[in-house]
Amino acid sequence: MSDQTENADHTAPGEVASTHTLEELSEQYRRSVPGDLREAKSFEWYLDELVADPRVARNAHQRVADMFDHYGTRYDEDAGVVEYLLASEDPLHDGENTFYGREVHESIHEFVNKVKSGARGLGPEKRIKLLLGPVGSGKSHFDWLVRRYFEDYTRSDAGRMYTFRWTDLCSVIEDQDPADDTVRSAMNQDPLVLLPQEQRDEVIAAMNEALDAPYTIRNEQSLDPASGFYMDELLAHYEDDLQQVLENHVEVVRLVADENQRRCIETFEPKDKKNQDETELTGDVNYSKLAVYGENDPRAFDYAGAFCNANRGIFSGEELLKLQREFLYDFLHASQEQTIKPRNNPRIDIDQVIVGRTNMPEYRDKKGDEKMEAFNDRTKRIDYPYVLEYEQESEIYRKMLRNADVPDIHIEPHAMEMAGLFGVLTRLEEPTDESVSLIQKAKAYNGEIDETDEIDERKLRENGDQVADIAEGMEGVSARFIGDEIAEAIMDSRHRGRGYLSPLAVFKHFEGNLENHGSIPEEKLDTYHRYLELVREEYRERAIEDVRHALAYDLDEIRRQGEKYMDHVMAYIDDTTVEDDLTGREQEPDETFLRSVEEKLEVPGDRKDDFRQEVANWVSRRAREGSSFDPQNNDRLRRALERKLWEDKKHNINFSALVSAGELDDDERSAWVDALREQGYSEDGAREVLEFAGAEVAKSELED
Repeated sequence: MSDQTENADHTAPGEVASTHTLEELSEQYRRSVPGDLREAKSFEWYLDELVADPRVARNAHQRVADMFDHYGTRYDEDAGVVEYLLASEDPLHDGENTFYGREVHESIHEFVNKVKSGARGLGPEKRIKLLLGPVGSGKSHFDWLVRRYFEDYTRSDAGRMYTFRWTDLCSVIEDQDPADDTVRSAMNQDPLVLLPQEQRDEVIAAMNEALDAPYTIRNEQSLDPASGFYMDELLAHYEDDLQQVLENHVEVVRLVADENQRRCIETFEPKDKKNQDETELTGDVNYSKLAVYGENDPRAFDYAGAFCNANRGIFSGEELLKLQREFLYDFLHASQEQTIKPRNNPRIDIDQVIVGRTNMPEYRDKKGDEKMEAFNDRTKRIDYPYVLEYEQESEIYRKMLRNADVPDIHIEPHAMEMAGLFGVLTRLEEPTDESVSLIQKAKAYNGEIDETDEIDERKLRENGDQVADIAEGMEGVSARFIGDEIAEAIMDSRHRGRGYLSPLAVFKHFEGNLENHGSIPEEKLDTYHRYLELVREEYRERAIEDVRHALAYDLDEIRRQGEKYMDHVMAYIDDTTVEDDLTGREQEPDETFLRSVEEKLEVPGDRKDDFRQEVANWVSRRAREGSSFDPQNNDRLRRALERKLWEDKKHNINFSALVSAGELDDDERSAWVDALREQGYSEDGAREVLEFAGAEVAKSELED
């Protein structure tokens, strides 16, 4: 009997069996905490540690840059972009926060490149990294994820950092408050700042000689005013014997980032414009200490401003451009000079990656403001658009469902993809090339365009960015809106007793709620309804294709037709004859048969040679690899043969009967339902798509 079963046997009625003992939970926690978190080390130990591992003294940009590489990278050859696994796989949270889409990973890559440039001292370390994007594009979630990984990284050995605390101060400083006998570095500064600059430079030079990194260690910071005061008092007491000061009054301690404790990570949100106060950023007088130390004493300052809390790590400014212009001036010193200047206190050096986020309306307002020129000049804008590949977009909705307590409901084929297609259409710029439709453009971005198609995806993307106001994908319907409507459609289906969610149900909710969504401009509604009709038409084609596959699929016949097609193609290319199956006589390649297959893929007559050569090259490659010919392994050829087989058989199918269950033999319908279930449909969903596709085909047959 298992331990879990034994626990369950001893559980009182109404209680939940425990699968973990307190001892196990305690041990798990202990393993998650750095081993030296509670240890106090000497300054001498720290110097030795820097010789062994100079990276311990990295600045914030260098540590954040290394963090992205620490969790792994992957190069996506198809998209031509580096993916950082903390965003593409989210190993810390089992993929719960995975990001999808080429555009998003390009933006993340651009963000990391700016951080890495800052790590090398190339300039971006003195700039605000401003994530600019529409609502619901994921920029805030990415910012949140970076902060979570920074916390985890600083708990690891690879990301460790240290600060210091002053001890036994009352024995030397007469007016020191006994409550302040031991004082931690107010700004969590690196212990290196305790060394005067000349001696510090010597240590750093030796460190850089041993450093294996694409950057060099630098540190020209001054001690924060309170630490500067303690250092002056102690040096005076020990007659400038720095060794005595550091050995008797300094302890080096491990520093771990923790946003909840406002340590090395700080988020700042705009408050009421009328009540904005710069002390929220830079800190203010500590009135509880004012009576003890007196006015203008650096010990009576409260280092609780957002920039103070973020030191050695990440400052995250939400809706940054909603701040008043005067309030943003504090960011000029923080970014360019890497200092803050609190009221009634000396300037304070800071070391942090400053990240801001803003939506489009605020950016447009500030962009044209001449008085914002200095701020804009200190900003590195990183466009964070919506996803523009609809299959990648559909993965966002699937992730949403995976992370939620979804009712027992079957998601039918194409439901998520068609929802994604609608979202993408609203974000794309209309092609300036009239020969390319918006649907074709969406398919090109999705990687569905063949080499034989005269559509250049790269040019489409370049053109899209050129005609867009800022960049393509910065406007349109958000994944948040679409996800909400999918959720509504799921709950509505359950309410109606339907155990499945079909694209038709999703379309219904889109159509009914577009007008009710506050973020969709009224002037866009007609256009979005038109896009929804385009998606309906695309789904119609896919539904018919699925039913075609179910009703007319014959693997042996497709293989025979495929072999016949290849025999005639090779004879056509080699300008030879082919043996007739019935008479055994040699004959010219059957052009009528060849075109009957190719026309199912809408291959025009002037492109037939290219298509035939493409298929012939594919067969030759397979032969060289030792693989036999099978049309099932070539998606385009398989689809063409299936469609031809459908054309040959459809005249024997009563499509009108598909709509009415009473007109069709139950065994025959059940066989077709089973065939659709093999394609991923539920039983009820298969019956719905049979009726829908049957009605559409019957209607088109009547029109023909």
